[in-house]
Amino acid sequence: MTGAPLRIALLASCRFPIRQPFAGGLESHVWYLARTLSADGHRVTLFAGPDSDPALGCTHLEVRTLEMSAAARTDASMPSIQFMAEHHAYLQLMLDLGGPLAGAFDVIHNHSLHYLPVAMAASVPTPILCTLHTPPTPWLESAITVGTGQGAHFAAVSAHTAASWRHAVGDIDVIPNGVDLADWPVGSGGRRLIWFGRLVPEKGAHLAIIAARRAGFPLVLAGPISDKEYFERSIRPLLDRDVVYLGHLGQSALAAAIGRSAAALVTPVWDEPYGLVVAEALACGTPVVAFARGGIPEVLTPDCGRLVPPDDLDALVRAIPETVRLSRAAARIRATEHCSERTMVDAYVATYRRLTRAHRSGKSFRHTRTSL
Repeated sequence: MTGAPLRIALLASCRFPIRQPFAGGLESHVWYLARTLSADGHRVTLFAGPDSDPALGCTHLEVRTLEMSAAARTDASMPSIQFMAEHHAYLQLMLDLGGPLAGAFDVIHNHSLHYLPVAMAASVPTPILCTLHTPPTPWLESAITVGTGQGAHFAAVSAHTAASWRHAVGDIDVIPNGVDLADWPVGSGGRRLIWFGRLVPEKGAHLAIIAARRAGFPLVLAGPISDKEYFERSIRPLLDRDVVYLGHLGQSALAAAIGRSAAALVTPVWDEPYGLVVAEALACGTPVVAFARGGIPEVLTPDCGRLVPPDDLDALVRAIPETVRLSRAAARIRATEHCSERTMVDAYVATYRRLTRAHRSGKSFRHTRTSL
């Protein structure tokens, strides 16, 4: 580590714990970032859902729960309980960071996707870096626009995501998500295909099943059932001996399953901000065939995968036989050069240090557009 250890607060979702098996890619990203920063000697404090991994070497900020009166719960203006619980948790957090915890951290790194860390950033006497993991959302865009971004600084996980937010935040750093290559070892491959990720309509697992069948390949699926109705309607009826759901696997079991596959299918029906599953598959030496959406084309290259037009099932089917013949070594090389967790963490730490130096000097932090 170059430079003195930093005191870093990582803000994640207050709903989901940062532990395996992960609720989604964002939780996986924060887990790896927290683990590596702690291992590098930085003092990391995590704000996330209860029961986050105690082995990360972090201290934890309490998620404050909300006890609402019966009158408030039955008021005509009452939103959903989940909305109020998250609003209360982040409101208390930001008040704490601007009050009793003021000065406790050198930098705050926000991954929460919630609007309050941005809206209240100017009230906190600590620089706040917000990583944009999604396309523009109404609440977050409103917080940025109303506050004109005062007190918050931004980075994006892909050039695609940065471009989608440019109208609100201007040019910002691009720091692609990374994976720990040691945790995603190269596998020997096999004949079957794999699809993995959250089982929700926008991830398009049903399209992967159709494509694999038409191409004549068996398929395994892995990931959390985040939308039970979608799973029961569009996935379960298609399962048989050639299409098998492996369940919600822990990281090591998932890496083994990917490594035993001939290729990974990535079939989103929305614009993926980054496409972490692509990086994870390539790290395991498994080539990828994917719809060319969002940030995925920034990760996938012709020597390790095939990009096909969005929603074009015929093109996806045609690309599968080509993809399974691609070099597993080339896939790993691409992951090493572009998707390394070490590169990601070093880029974030460099950004933290620029922020803290600018804060101490009283100068404005100036973004320098980078692409790693």
